[in-house]
Amino acid sequence: MATQAIQKSECSEQEWALRVDLAAAFRLAVKFDWHESVANHFSAAVSADGKQFLLNPRWKHFSLVKASDLLLLDANDTDVMQRPDAPDPSAWCIHGAVHAQVPQAKVLLHCHPPYATALSSLKDPTIKPIDQNTARFYNRVAVDLHFGGIADDEAEGQRIAQAFGNASTMMMGNHGVSCTGETVAEAFEHLYYLERAAKTMVLAYSTGQPLSVLSDELAEKTAQGWEQYGDSADAHFEQLKLLLDESDDSYRS
Repeated sequence: MATQAIQKSECSEQEWALRVDLAAAFRLAVKFDWHESVANHFSAAVSADGKQFLLNPRWKHFSLVKASDLLLLDANDTDVMQRPDAPDPSAWCIHGAVHAQVPQAKVLLHCHPPYATALSSLKDPTIKPIDQNTARFYNRVAVDLHFGGIADDEAEGQRIAQAFGNASTMMMGNHGVSCTGETVAEAFEHLYYLERAAKTMVLAYSTGQPLSVLSDELAEKTAQGWEQYGDSADAHFEQLKLLLDESDDSYRS
């Protein structure tokens, strides 16, 4: 599978729209301060089985990613890393494995946002239901406590993919977070609220006072309540893209 940059005229309308959305996610991650150096990676499946997917090129800053820059890769392609335009090894390790094995991960956003990463470094990184945002994730987050170092080998990628289980969001102990979704907007909304929930947790912990944790029944009721607002993810993402367009719409090219 070719990994060279592609132009709008060279792909389907559906793929180009996906490229634009994923490129927007990179730019927005910068605005929300979720990026770091030229690391971290976002991907989105273009095939029904999820094995053909878009991924950011190696060592390109999130603020510069454009729709045409995104690599088109195949999780079954064993020669990807031998090419001069190969993706970052850790990106291929994680995203190749997840897209091959996790059906719900049509879109995978992996990064190290400050508060969620701080929470993931605790012995217990659980997001406890102490308010409306934290309760959104009640019993809906996978927790991986078996960090194996920088994820740049096949075994670690396979382990991370298996750790997802049926969850769409994963707290990666001593590492960061990964959020998935059927669309870029859905995965982005998970990431957005995950970082806000983690910020609430970190700030609450910082007071040194006991947490007021919701009952299981109320936490579950609140989490289910959030599920009635699924369309808000699309609305939020479209509004954010409008804000991007006002300042710099080069991500669309």
